[in-house]
Amino acid sequence: PEQQKMYSAYLAAARKEADAYLSGGENTIRILSLLLRLRQICCHPVLCLPDYTGTSGKLEMLVDVLLPALQNGRRALVFSQFTRMLRLIETRLSQEGVKSLYLDGDTPADERVKLCDTFNSGHGSVFLLSLKAGGTGLNLTGADMVIHYDPWWNPAAEEQAVDRAHRIGQTRAVHVIKLIAHDTIEEKVSELQTRKKELIDLVVTPGEVLPSALSAKDIRALFD
Repeated sequence: PEQQKMYSAYLAAARKEADAYLSGGENTIRILSLLLRLRQICCHPVLCLPDYTGTSGKLEMLVDVLLPALQNGRRALVFSQFTRMLRLIETRLSQEGVKSLYLDGDTPADERVKLCDTFNSGHGSVFLLSLKAGGTGLNLTGADMVIHYDPWWNPAAEEQAVDRAHRIGQTRAVHVIKLIAHDTIEEKVSELQTRKKELIDLVVTPGEVLPSALSAKDIRALFD
């Protein structure tokens, strides 16, 4: 409830701000900033609101999905675009007695190899990876479950991440789960992507741009 209240309040303000930007001539950087904040709140409000003391529905859902799976012998890769979110997940899993490994863009190359070997040899039941750092070049056949904590709007990037477990040597079926917050920006972009196959790589990080496939109407719909 706390998270939903926070999202609704920010969405109302963001909708007015985005409409003003679009009416006065698209301000891509500011719109990207608004989208980023909404996506962070979906993951966990503390990512953009340090004083937030509540929990995250999505984080608790992740725990609810993971614990029974791990008890049944599964081993999981969990991907997120936000390294701070991965650390929050790491802490939350530790509270449940779940050991996890961690890899992001700052992990040295030799350490990446060691972490992969460690996981594939059976140590650690969950491997937390940033999508850009762990989405390519790794062999993680020790996992038979892949969870995308927050959606990546480029399908190819998600598929590359899943392929970390679908490598030569994998002998088990790999179960893939995407966590998408209901009635939020995440669900709307997912629906938009389905309607517009040419919509690729909508990521709200510095230096990137809104796809040209998005019209002003499409952008406004993200804030509905």
